Amino acid sequence: MSENRVVQGRMVTAVRLAEIVEGGDVMEAEAIEDADRECPECGGDVIRVGYMPSITEYVTGFKCQDCDWKHREADGS
Repeated sequence: MSENRVVQGRMVTAVRLAEIVEGGDVMEAEAIEDADRECPECGGDVIRVGYMPSITEYVTGFKCQDCDWKHREADGS
C-alpha cells in the first residue's frame, strides 16, 4: 500500500487527499486505500481515505483519481 497516490495528475498525501474531499483542513488522516469501485461520473478508479475533520467526527472520503468527483460519508450517516 502506497502512502502517496496520483490524483488528477498530482501526487497527494493522505492528509492532502482528505483536505480535497473535505474542502478544508483536517486534523488527522489514515492511509489511502483502493475503494474497489468505479467513479460514477467518468468510470475512473476511486480511492478512499479515513480522516477526522474535527475531534468529534470521523469521515470516510472517496475521490476519483481522474476527475473532480468526490464524496464523503460521516460516521453514523
